[in-house]
Amino acid sequence: MSVLVFIDTADGQIKKSSLEAICYGAKVAEMSGTTAEGVVLGEVKDDLAALGKYGVKKIHHISNALLNHTDSQLYAKVIAQVAQATGAKTIIFSNNVNGKSIAPRVSARLKAGLVSGAISLPEISGPDFIVKKTVFSGKASANVSVKTETKIIALNPNAYKIESGEGTAEVVPFNADITAGKIKVIQTTKASGEIPLTEADIVVSGGRGMKGPENWGILEDLAKVLHAALACSRPVADSHWRPHSEHVGQTGVAIAPNLYIAVGISGAIQHLAGVNHSKIIVVINKDPEAPFFKAADYGIVGDAFEVVPKLTDAIKKLKEVAS
Repeated sequence: MSVLVFIDTADGQIKKSSLEAICYGAKVAEMSGTTAEGVVLGEVKDDLAALGKYGVKKIHHISNALLNHTDSQLYAKVIAQVAQATGAKTIIFSNNVNGKSIAPRVSARLKAGLVSGAISLPEISGPDFIVKKTVFSGKASANVSVKTETKIIALNPNAYKIESGEGTAEVVPFNADITAGKIKVIQTTKASGEIPLTEADIVVSGGRGMKGPENWGILEDLAKVLHAALACSRPVADSHWRPHSEHVGQTGVAIAPNLYIAVGISGAIQHLAGVNHSKIIVVINKDPEAPFFKAADYGIVGDAFEVVPKLTDAIKKLKEVAS
């Protein structure tokens, strides 16, 4: 009757979104009067036992070379096996790229109700299990009642706070039935940038107001001083000013950083749909009528080529004083 958490990895390292899922799963387990367990697929570099400080008691590790590359069909098969063997009735995923692909497949295999895009803890009262989630690209929310015996929740990234304490998780191998999947990885091309866009706490993003790729240096300087990831709007990516891997929005990567700085972006609804879960939004635009200002927590009306360098210098001085 445990709560099972899928612990997602990248290059053998635990993703930040997985830590959020673990903390969330541990709290759901506490509310349900049970314990949280995790499942990790493939080879890992991080210390899995150390994840116990986030609330998970046991981790089922399937270290098999066939699982080193994400294959949604194979992953779903293995996770379903672990869930059935452990008797887990609630399974937690992060609602990231992998979670969106794997969770529905596990749902189909286990005939389990799935709530994707969860933004808060479920309301559990007897047989009632109600989860709040986003709908209409984040413009509204809905309370979904899950009636199936097994329940699956895909938690939106950055929707739940990471809290650590003390404890060590028991790491145990799991003997899963694994056969080669239908997908064969021929080549892997990694996106540029020191910080993965979906894992970044701070994101600096540029739009057509930057006038050309040759002007991106001021955004790179700002991102460097903030230890932030770089992003862009769709027109920028379509114009090949920046790689498509940096395109954020409804048709690009959906992100939810703690701080999102939009420079020279008007704020079309398609762009806003992919970034509106950011905790704080700062908009820099010389057009005071730009739609993005309506969604911003803070706005600066001014020329980006004057504002951004001054902002970068101010942050550098602040850091010097703090150090």
